[in-house]
Order: sequence, then C-alpha cells, then structure tokens
Amino acid sequence: MNGPEEDVAEEDVELAVRLLAGTPTHEGRDDMTLRQWALAATEFGGRMTPQPVPVRIEERDGGLAAGLLARYRSRPATVELYVDTIDRAERLIDERGWRHWFPHGSVRAAALAHEQAHAWLHHAPVRAEFKRALGHTALRVGRRRLYAHVAGADELAAHAYARAACGLGRNPLLLTEALAATASCESEN
Repeated sequence: MNGPEEDVAEEDVELAVRLLAGTPTHEGRDDMTLRQWALAATEFGGRMTPQPVPVRIEERDGGLAAGLLARYRSRPATVELYVDTIDRAERLIDERGWRHWFPHGSVRAAALAHEQAHAWLHHAPVRAEFKRALGHTALRVGRRRLYAHVAGADELAAHAYARAACGLGRNPLLLTEALAATASCESEN
C-alpha cells in the first residue's frame, strides 16, 4: 500500500505523462516510453543547478487571455510575468485548498524558477546532457548514438526544477493544468 507521498509522486508522474501524450509528435507513443521520458525529465529537472542568468523582469497583464503565466525571451534576456494569471493562480490555490503545497507568493517564485530552467536548458552542454538523460536515440551507428529532442520534456524539467528550487509540495504542473481548465471554463461562461 502506498503512503501519501508515494501517491502524490505517482499523481505528478501521471500529469507529466499526460502532458507528453498530448504533445504533437507523441500521438503513437506507447505509455511505457512516455513514462520513461517523464521520469527522466522530472529527475533531470529536479537535480538541475542553473547558473544565475541576469534577466530583466517585466510584469504585464494579458496572460489569462493568452494562456500564459510567464515567458522567457532570450534576446534580450527577459522574463515576462503575467500578473493577472499569477493572481488567478493564487486564488485557485485557495479555492482548491492547495495552500499547503503552494505557499503564498510561490506562484511568482515558481514562474521565475521555471523560466530560469528554460534559459539554462538552452545552453548547448546542458541540452546535450538532457538529451542523453532522456535516452531517445535518433540515429545509432555501432556504439555511437545521436540523441534526439523529446517535445515537451523541457517543460517537465522546468516544472521539476521550479518544484525543487521553491520547495513546493507538488509539481507546479498540477497548478498549470488546473489553471488551464479553470480558464477554459471561465471563458465559456
């Protein structure tokens, strides 16, 4: 019988598998492969130690309409934080009773950490290490392998990094999924 921590970990893995399954190019992938990639990406993200990258932070509205919480732009290095989405996420945490997993102010902190992880994953050596960790082989000649990109895996790594960096009780992917579902329902009404 699983304890509460194991149940939470399994729920987070299932969220990650669903994200990958819903990503274009993975339509025909079997669940075992998606699960392996989800676990590898989450593990990689959870142990990442990004070097601080100086970025400009711009706060703006319009995230709810665009479906954005934050966005990283590399030129110039900027993180756009959508305060309307952050505010809605904080209210959603209270509505769902998730404050024990996501303390006050953690949405903003997690969004910044998430985007920092994306910036770090853009570095060629980190990207190569990530591809090796995922183990998706594009080409093999003898013992040599060329590892391929796995669409959506960088999102999983960034979410896992944000969870670890901010000390969250759950993967922020849970909040992202709930926020998207809530925004969809609210726009229909």
